[in-house]
Amino acid sequence: MPTDRSSLLRRRTVATALVAAPALWLGLRAQPTAARRATPSQTEGPFYPVALPKDSDPDLLRNGTLVYAEGQPAWVEGQVSDLAGKPVAGARVEIWQCDHAGHYHHPGDGDRADRRFQGFGSITVGADGRYRFRTLKPVAYAGRTPHIHVKVKLGQRELLTTQLYVSDDPGNTRDFLWRRLDETDRAALTVPFATGSDGLRANFPIVVAA
Repeated sequence: MPTDRSSLLRRRTVATALVAAPALWLGLRAQPTAARRATPSQTEGPFYPVALPKDSDPDLLRNGTLVYAEGQPAWVEGQVSDLAGKPVAGARVEIWQCDHAGHYHHPGDGDRADRRFQGFGSITVGADGRYRFRTLKPVAYAGRTPHIHVKVKLGQRELLTTQLYVSDDPGNTRDFLWRRLDETDRAALTVPFATGSDGLRANFPIVVAA
């Protein structure tokens, strides 16, 4: 009889666990996922192209037939996704920056940039949302720490304008725009340029409210 009572208790325990397990599993599934934060926006700055250049492909180190060999070549890459983590297919990513001497292709800067440097590039992402640019590790110029300007569009809508900064650059703490960012926003916009198998690479994920 004790054996039968013990067996009955074990069966009841197992049955209770089986009933409770789905409820526990559903409860875990029902937990809300952590909200993703949109990449913080920043000013466009004064040197966005007046007219987009004829050569606007993702390789900024070749301007037409001219090859730019100054500064430190680098890849800038990442993925454009929405607040739910879904790639934003068809988004257009634009970047623009100064040349190795700190000059832009812009009349406001005297059009003094090296003509071999394309200075502006764009790419339309595919279904995976990924983009990749061949460009220059950014350099400082008067009043600004090294940075690359970034803009994201979807059709006629502008989803984001911001700036990408270089991790551990000593000029960051003196830069008036970088200093305005809180710690979380600084982390989102400030990335390392690390040595990889194909040279310097910076990974810059972009999250937009699409």
